[in-house]
Amino acid sequence: QVQFVESGGGLVQPGGSLRLSCAASGFSLDVYAIGWFRQAPGKEREVVNCMTSEGRTFEQDSVKGRFNISRDNAENTMYLHMSSLKPEDTAVYYCGAAPDVNNLFTRRQGHWGQGIQVTISS
Repeated sequence: QVQFVESGGGLVQPGGSLRLSCAASGFSLDVYAIGWFRQAPGKEREVVNCMTSEGRTFEQDSVKGRFNISRDNAENTMYLHMSSLKPEDTAVYYCGAAPDVNNLFTRRQGHWGQGIQVTISS
């Protein structure tokens, strides 16, 4: 059975840090392109960052230097390390894994987490 379970969200003060996890079962993350996406209220879902199966990464400008994507193949888990958090980072965050980056962005094939709330507020 394929599962992709997110954890680690919550309420954090501005300037704080948080780590999101997405644990996979039923498939191996190491051969997939992986990515984190987010959707704020009233806005469209946007890519935060992604990593190819070869390890090449991409991130949107607003999170450069603050967010980092990683994977632990032994644990079959992917992570989003967030620091210097801002109120505008508040959103529901989704993890995704797909056969390639194109499918990751189009969501035609792949696996998706259930979404987890991250709120940045004092």
